[in-house]
Amino acid sequence: MWKILVRTDNSASQLVLRLALALVIFPHGAQKVFGLFGGAGLAPTRAAFAAMGFASWAAYLLMFSELVGSLLLALGLLTRIWALAIGAGIAICMRLNHLEHGFFMNWYGRQQGEGIEYHLLVLGMALALVLGGGGALSLDRLFARGQRRGGLVL
Repeated sequence: MWKILVRTDNSASQLVLRLALALVIFPHGAQKVFGLFGGAGLAPTRAAFAAMGFASWAAYLLMFSELVGSLLLALGLLTRIWALAIGAGIAICMRLNHLEHGFFMNWYGRQQGEGIEYHLLVLGMALALVLGGGGALSLDRLFARGQRRGGLVL
């Protein structure tokens, strides 16, 4: 199982996808957990999710995957797991809050909310990482190389 999780090649495109996704998702986690970037912070975010019918554990899991998962994604550690978690979170968010607003983001203020175009991009990036792994300069690649040689190479 470990071999499947860390298997990847030396792809520069996977590196770019991984870093871009981590860079886009981290601020969302920082908003929810720390109140940075104009966010509400931990308690208000948990209360908002509870008002939408989410269990506390689900809200905390989402916040953890966005904050910690994006950092580990940037390092390329267990890329497939974090990409899957981020993709699942964005898919749920898209379905519950954005699908009803159509495709486009609310660029001109004419919609009730944001459409799904951003979510589809994040899903595509996450899926590419689930399928291809972390690519170049990832800890996954380092661990996979160590597996082939019979031990961890650091």
